[in-house]
Amino acid sequence: MKQAVIEVTQRIRERSAPTRSAYLARVDALIHRPRGADRLGCANIAHAFAALPGHDKLRIVAERAPNIALVTSYNDMLSAHQPYESFPALIRDEVRQCGATVQVAGGVPAMCDGVTQGLPGMELSLFSRDTIAMSTAIALTHDVFDGALLLGVCDKIVPGLLIGALHFGHLPCVFVPAGPMSTGLSNTAKSKVREQFAQGLVGREQLLQAESAAYHGAGTCTFYGTANSNQMLLEAMGLHVPGAAFIHPHAELREALTREAVRSLLGIIGGEHAGAPGATSRFTPIGRLVDERVIVNAMVALLATGGSTNHLIHWVAVARAAGIVIDWTDFSDLSHATPLLARVYPNGVADVNQFQAAGGPGFVIRELIESGAMHADVATVAAGGLRAYATVPARTEDGLRWSELPAAPIDAGIVRTAAEPFSAEGGLKLLTGNLGRAVIKVSAVPADHHVIEAPAIVFDTQEQLLAAFKAGALERDFIAVVRFQGPGACGMPELHKLTPPLGVLQGRGFRVALVTDGRMSGASGKVPAAIHVSPEVMNGGPLGKVRDGDVLRLDAIAGTLDALVDAATWAAREPARLSDSQAQVNGHGLGRELFAGMRRNVLSAEQGACTWL
Repeated sequence: MKQAVIEVTQRIRERSAPTRSAYLARVDALIHRPRGADRLGCANIAHAFAALPGHDKLRIVAERAPNIALVTSYNDMLSAHQPYESFPALIRDEVRQCGATVQVAGGVPAMCDGVTQGLPGMELSLFSRDTIAMSTAIALTHDVFDGALLLGVCDKIVPGLLIGALHFGHLPCVFVPAGPMSTGLSNTAKSKVREQFAQGLVGREQLLQAESAAYHGAGTCTFYGTANSNQMLLEAMGLHVPGAAFIHPHAELREALTREAVRSLLGIIGGEHAGAPGATSRFTPIGRLVDERVIVNAMVALLATGGSTNHLIHWVAVARAAGIVIDWTDFSDLSHATPLLARVYPNGVADVNQFQAAGGPGFVIRELIESGAMHADVATVAAGGLRAYATVPARTEDGLRWSELPAAPIDAGIVRTAAEPFSAEGGLKLLTGNLGRAVIKVSAVPADHHVIEAPAIVFDTQEQLLAAFKAGALERDFIAVVRFQGPGACGMPELHKLTPPLGVLQGRGFRVALVTDGRMSGASGKVPAAIHVSPEVMNGGPLGKVRDGDVLRLDAIAGTLDALVDAATWAAREPARLSDSQAQVNGHGLGRELFAGMRRNVLSAEQGACTWL
C-alpha cells in the first residue's frame, strides 16, 4: 500500500473512533434482534403483508424466507430513472425463483439538475439529497426486511439512498444501476453550440436541436458528471454487482446483472434458504461493509478519474452516516498520491460509453489495487472481494461470466495504467488562503490557466453575471466572485449556466476564473473555478470581504486562494450581508418555503452540507 493511503486511512480511523464505535454498537444491537415476522405483533404483521399473495405470506412467516425491501427512485421525468419502471417485476420474478420474497418498500423523489439549472428549482437540489435519505428511512422503517435493493443513479439520489441505507446499517444492501443512454451528439459539440448561443451566433432552435441530440433516450447523461461519478464510486465501494455501472438500460446484459443483484443480496443476507444455501458466513450488513477503508477507496476512485466536485460534499455526508469523519484535507492528501487514470468528458473527449469500452471502472480499479492506491482487503457484495470489480462482465450461454481485462490500455487516450498515468496526481485539489477553503477540479483546466491573478468583479447572483456578459461588460481579465450561493443562503445551487459565457471569454484570450461559495456542475470543465468556498458568505465567510477591483490570486499549483489586499485593510472590513429583498427571493416560490428549516440548520459544505446532524 502507498504510505499516504495508509496514513490517511489511519488518521480517519483515529479521528472517527468515538462516532464509529457508537455507530457499530447501534448496528450490532439491531442485528441481534429476532426477525421482523417473529418480533412484530400479529396486527403489525398482518398490515405489513396484507397485499402479498398467500404463498409469499407463507414463505415469510412459516418458512422464514428472506423478505427484501426494494426502494426505488423511478419516475418518468429522469431519463436515467425511467428504465426502473420495469425493474420491480423483473426483481420479483428472480426473488421468487430463489425462494424469497420482495416488497416495494417505498419510492424516493428524484429531480433532474439538467432541468432546473439556472432556475429556482435548483435551490432545492442539494437538499433533495437529505430528503431522499429521509424517504429511504421511511421506506425501511416498517422494519420487516432482511435486506434491501436500492434503485438509483443520478446526482443526489445515490448519496441520499446511501445515507438512508447506512442509517439502517444492520441490513445487507445492494445498489442496482440502470445504465447510461447511448451516445448521441458528442459532449464537445454540444458545449460548442452552447458557447455559440451565448455569443448570439446561433438561435434557440439550433441550441434545442443540439441539446436534444445529446440527451435523446433512456439512461444517464453520457458525460462524466455527478451521476456517472456515483456509479464509479459504488463500484469502488463494492456495492454493485461487479461491472454493472455502465451497461445500457436495454442491453440483455443489463437484465442479467439486475437478476444477479438479487442473488448477490440473498448471498450476503445468509441463512439456509434457496437463494443462498449455506451462506450464513457471508452475512454482510452495509454498516459493517462501509468502513474507513471503503470510504478511502471511494475517495481514491473519484480522484483517479477526475470525477465530480459534488462528491467532496456528498461523500463527507455518506461517511458521517456510517460514523466516519472525513474532510477536504483527507481528499487533498490522497490526491497527491493518486494517479489520474481516466480522461472522460469534461476531462477529455470520450463519453462514459467509450470509457466502458476502453475498460471502464474495472481497468481503473485494477490499476489502483495493483499500484497500492486502494485497499483490496475489504468486504463487498460480491463473493470475490474488491478484485472482482477489476473484471468485465458478459452474458454467455452458461450465464454471467466475468473476464480479466488486458494489461495494456485498450485506448490510451481514455484510460492509462498507473505506471503511465495522465498525471501523477488526482483531478481535484484543495485551495486555502485568506478567502477560506475551497476545491477546484483541475483535470479539465488547461495547464496555462492553473494560476489566475486578476481584479475581482463581485456578483450576488448568477443572473447578474449573465447580464454583465450580455452587456459586453466583461471583456477583460477578471475573477468573478459569485457570493451568497452557499447552502444556508439559498440551498447551494449549481452554477453551470455560467460555464458557457466564462468559456467564451477564456476562448477570447482573457484570463478569467470563478470563485464562489456555491457549486458548479459535476461537468465543470475548462474554466478554473474555486468552488464550495467555506465558510460561506451567509455565515460571515471572508469571501464576503471582497470588493470590486481587489486583486485575487487563484493558484491551483500551490493550492492557494487569496485576496491580495493589505492585511490591516482586510482585517478592518466587514463581510457583506444578504439583503432582505434577496433573502425573500431565496425563500419563496416553487416550494422553497418548505425548506426553510434546512437552510437554517445546514452545516457547511466541508461538513457535507448535512441537515440531520
